[in-house]
Amino acid sequence: MILAGGLSTRLYPLTKQVPKPLVPVAGVPNAVHLINYLKAYGYDEIAINVHYLADTICTTLGDGARFGAKLTYLHEAQLMGSAGAVKAMQSFFGDETFVVVGCDDLTDLPLDALMAEHQRHAALATIGLVIRPEVEHYGVVVLGDDGRIAGFQEKPARGTERSKLVNTGIYAFSPDIFAHIPDAEFYDFGKQVFPELLASGARFFGYDARDAYWCDIGTPGEYRRASEDVVNGIFRIPGTRGSGADASASIDASAQIDANVWIGPHARIGAHVRIAGPAVVGEGVQLAEGAQIERSILWTGATVGAGATVRDSVVGIGYAVAPDARLNGAVVANEPLA
Repeated sequence: MILAGGLSTRLYPLTKQVPKPLVPVAGVPNAVHLINYLKAYGYDEIAINVHYLADTICTTLGDGARFGAKLTYLHEAQLMGSAGAVKAMQSFFGDETFVVVGCDDLTDLPLDALMAEHQRHAALATIGLVIRPEVEHYGVVVLGDDGRIAGFQEKPARGTERSKLVNTGIYAFSPDIFAHIPDAEFYDFGKQVFPELLASGARFFGYDARDAYWCDIGTPGEYRRASEDVVNGIFRIPGTRGSGADASASIDASAQIDANVWIGPHARIGAHVRIAGPAVVGEGVQLAEGAQIERSILWTGATVGAGATVRDSVVGIGYAVAPDARLNGAVVANEPLA
């Protein structure tokens, strides 16, 4: 299951028109990356909960057939929390062990190894973990010698952390987990289910995937980091071009492109434009004469006027940067129509 029901407020204003599952990484909605990621490990029947801008998600992803998967939607009239949404899909999972991922995960964490550890321990729940050198923005997990989860710290102050392992939001569950989630009630894995499993001494384990890549794209800073990692080739998404220009893009001979840049279909790069990577220029973006783009992400249909500079910024879908404007460290997007 892909958890995708949240309101995406951490990415405002970008997600006032584009729900978080459809936030593009290298020009492709992250939900599509996740579907392909799950498929690579044999998971081609995938549930996804939707609430915020649900119709947009359903229209974009459809039934999953064009991705070689079958999607089953849970439409939440009211948000039920991460565990509550999974509980609502209990009949979908039946009596099989299953995995849950968040729609803001960009990762190559090996699900086969996660599941193998889960089964080896006859676990009720297993959390995928990665190492982070700085953990004050994450949920920290403390493991015992046998791999059991021994404790949690939520966003510990620097220097107080008991571990460098952080919770990725990628989980393996045995069907008995449903006995720990009440029916038709808002319930959260991190705040309710996991502390209760820990307190009860349940078979609750962590899988240390320290060498895996993982990024939570749910904040502007981490979203930019993930995009830069893809463009720079630090993280390669199978089947996705990491940098270079689409064949349909129009690039003036006088334009200057420095370092790694991803340029999407039908983009138009005008005379004397300079793009300094890592940067992403989305589908149909138009950069007028003399525009300067540095280490920024421009979503589909954005325009940058003549002589404007966009530096260390994210520009939302269809947004127009005025001629000679200066954006530095900005996140800008159009407001939804009333």
